[in-house]
Amino acid sequence: MQMDNSHQNKVRIDKWLWAARFFKTRGLAKAAIENGKVHIDGQKSKPSRLLETGLVICIRQGFDDKTVEVIALSEHRRSASEAQLLYRETEQSLELREKRAAERKAFNNSMPQSERPNKKQRRQIHRFLNN
Repeated sequence: MQMDNSHQNKVRIDKWLWAARFFKTRGLAKAAIENGKVHIDGQKSKPSRLLETGLVICIRQGFDDKTVEVIALSEHRRSASEAQLLYRETEQSLELREKRAAERKAFNNSMPQSERPNKKQRRQIHRFLNN
């Protein structure tokens, strides 16, 4: 896979996050960076920050924190299989995400499911409350 670079092996972080398919649009990637959800080597950055290979990026998406190492650079968005070649997620990050997902699943399963009344039951409730 040939990587496209116009800045001597450097790419803007917002473009890279979009190309690596962490975000659907560059605008979403920029917003995440500006809101402090993306850290490069443990520090906040700007969307215009230039990335190099070997940097470690921490990305918060919803409930998940992903720690990835930049392996390759690209300014162009391609297929998901090609996008996965741009980075490598650390083992600790994978383990932590799986652990947290299992905890969320166990918590959600332990909560009682509320049953909504059907149409007939709602009518009965309204009649009872109105009388």
